[in-house]
Amino acid sequence: MGGKSMATIAGLDVGGAHLKVALVADGRPVAVEQFLCPLWQGIDKLDAAFSAAAPMLAKADRFAVTMTGELSDLFATRAEGVAVLTRRIGAAFGNEASYWLGLRGFGTAGEACAHPADAGSTNFLATAQAAARATREAHFVILDFGSTTADIVPVIDSRPVPRGVTDAARQATGELVYTGFTRTAVMGVTTRAPFKGEWTTLAREYLATMADVRRILGELDDAVDLHATADGRGKSLVESVARLARMLGREADDGTLAHWQATARTIAEAQMRSIHDGLLQVLSASPDIAFGPLVTAGIGADVAAALALRTGMQPVTFGELVGAPPECRPAATHAAPAVAVALLAASTKSP
Repeated sequence: MGGKSMATIAGLDVGGAHLKVALVADGRPVAVEQFLCPLWQGIDKLDAAFSAAAPMLAKADRFAVTMTGELSDLFATRAEGVAVLTRRIGAAFGNEASYWLGLRGFGTAGEACAHPADAGSTNFLATAQAAARATREAHFVILDFGSTTADIVPVIDSRPVPRGVTDAARQATGELVYTGFTRTAVMGVTTRAPFKGEWTTLAREYLATMADVRRILGELDDAVDLHATADGRGKSLVESVARLARMLGREADDGTLAHWQATARTIAEAQMRSIHDGLLQVLSASPDIAFGPLVTAGIGADVAAALALRTGMQPVTFGELVGAPPECRPAATHAAPAVAVALLAASTKSP
């Protein structure tokens, strides 16, 4: 892969649902894409994602990897997940891959396996550290609202200072809110919703997801929604309304689109309220960071920006903050951890 006049680094965020890849050249993101990678269906899904990303990855000299896929149902433990994923990644990229180990910085595959708690699910620290290096603001908050979770990271004196590092600790501190812009089941967001002025208890069944809710509200770009629907049917507006209607024991033609949008708005607000609560908890621990910006990331970044207005902060997207060119700024915001590890690796020697 030599012979290039300027090193290009690929950042890989290996998740349990998506593989996100970012190319960074001369300290700037130049291309960002996400690929379907439902790891719970088998490790071959990662191989397929690598194959789909091959044309993009072929342009890189080095590879920087972060992961959350070690938590997939495919693996019995986090340590097993890290070990399997590093072997698969090593087979694809060899010694050209370095691994993000959270507070430890970058390390080798062996170091990742020796410290699985640092290698797994610390991508939020990479996003926060890359943002801190990209701005003169000393105090601010990162809010990464992705397909599966919302990560809230305080930055003080230009350093990420989460009160928790593990998922368990972060769920207790408000820094990890386990709700996602698209993949979360509606039944995991609220137990009731209004329809035509009356509250209705929702079915506790996997009948609809937040992707349906966001689609009904016109807030979802289908290009970022790669996963199958709850019923395996299509992703049209009509089909999303039908799935949501079943949650209320109804048929789609029981109401107009405006009726279903009102119901969807209440469900979306319930989800945002849970993230808002997490943000307020984080701000209560470090009040000074409320005077800085709210850096939004993830596929729900635009929606998350509304929480800045509720807390008196100013929103800025991650892609804008790190200087991504306009043509890939939204994608860089959506895949912030992949961009972040590539940016951080660009200023770090290979382990």
